[in-house]
Amino acid sequence: MAKCHHIFLHRVAVYVCKPKAETSMTTSPASSQPTKSVQQGNSQQAAYELQRLLALMARLRDPKEGCPWDREQTHETIAPYAIEEAYEVLDAIQKKDWNAFPDELGDLLLQVVYQAQLAQEEGRFDFATVARMITEKMIRRHPHVVFGADVLEDHAVADTRQPKQDIASQWETLKEQERQRSARQTGKGAAIPGALAGVPPALPALLRASKLAARAARVGFDWPDISGVVAKVHEEIEEFSVELEAGNRERMQDELGDVLFSIASLARRLKLDPEACLRQACDKFTRRFEGVEAVLAEQGLSMSDQSVEMLDGIWKDVKKSESKK
Repeated sequence: MAKCHHIFLHRVAVYVCKPKAETSMTTSPASSQPTKSVQQGNSQQAAYELQRLLALMARLRDPKEGCPWDREQTHETIAPYAIEEAYEVLDAIQKKDWNAFPDELGDLLLQVVYQAQLAQEEGRFDFATVARMITEKMIRRHPHVVFGADVLEDHAVADTRQPKQDIASQWETLKEQERQRSARQTGKGAAIPGALAGVPPALPALLRASKLAARAARVGFDWPDISGVVAKVHEEIEEFSVELEAGNRERMQDELGDVLFSIASLARRLKLDPEACLRQACDKFTRRFEGVEAVLAEQGLSMSDQSVEMLDGIWKDVKKSESKK
């Protein structure tokens, strides 16, 4: 995200009392959990830091004394940064870079604060609305959990825990109920959303394919066992081969899309994330390709000058050396 180096943070007014920061995590003798006083102190510190961030964002957007770049942004222009920052969070997790992790989470949080600030300026909603709506949604979707007065707005702390059931199934059922309730509230004559409603078209294509297949499966549109899904993959590959031989690029694109969709469906049935599978394959390819480059560099050779057969041989050697580790 573009950086602004002319922000005078000392001019940002934060009208909250700064709590004393905890220097260490104190735990009770009988438990590894933090004591109640420490939890309260951490909550106060979190509230203070969040208020600072909200005040900073408001200042950046100030029409007179804010940052010129930040003042020019719209919901649409900053939306891509949310996707970018989410992937950087994922990258930190995969690398187990716990030092970079909180920094990347902060970048992602900034995107939420930024969008909320824009909406507040337009008179639509504010950050408090965002926080309240996700809290209420999570309460609705966890009927098997009893929350206390610190979570429930009406402070009515009653044990309304529902019988235990499959959590994933319960979650999806509740989401579907919310979608239908939202459609009814839209107005009379509004169509009840179909099984695929709510899957964002902007999702990465493999992830979207997996979610679409999962939604369809919930209403019975699925193979009874994994062999049917595997057979479908082979069927789609055969159909692609026919178009490949015919040389029709438009049809090839269509059929190759079907191959990829069937692969995503297979991953879903195996409880695998197709995006994670492909990322792993990309990492593996990068590692092995760099291994081939290293071998050629040791011999003073250029990759572009070598035959495919030679490069394939080196590739196999690199692959074999990995398997021995």
